[in-house]
Amino acid sequence: MASFMKYAGLALAVTVAALPATGGDAVAADCRQAAERVVAEVGGQLLSVHESGGECVIVVLVPGNGNERPRKVTMRVAE
Repeated sequence: MASFMKYAGLALAVTVAALPATGGDAVAADCRQAAERVVAEVGGQLLSVHESGGECVIVVLVPGNGNERPRKVTMRVAE
């Protein structure tokens, strides 16, 4: 589990570092913090983060329970 969290954190850092600076560095920093909170809350792997209409759109891949397939969860967080 610890290695999963390490890789999830690395994926978060790589993905967030690639965010476009459309709204400035403050928007990227806000989306970075929002993505970290969502990943910690949902317990999945970050797939993407982008800003849209004043909100951060965060997509996380959440592992399934038992034999269930993983599922994508999209969350919109106000900046």
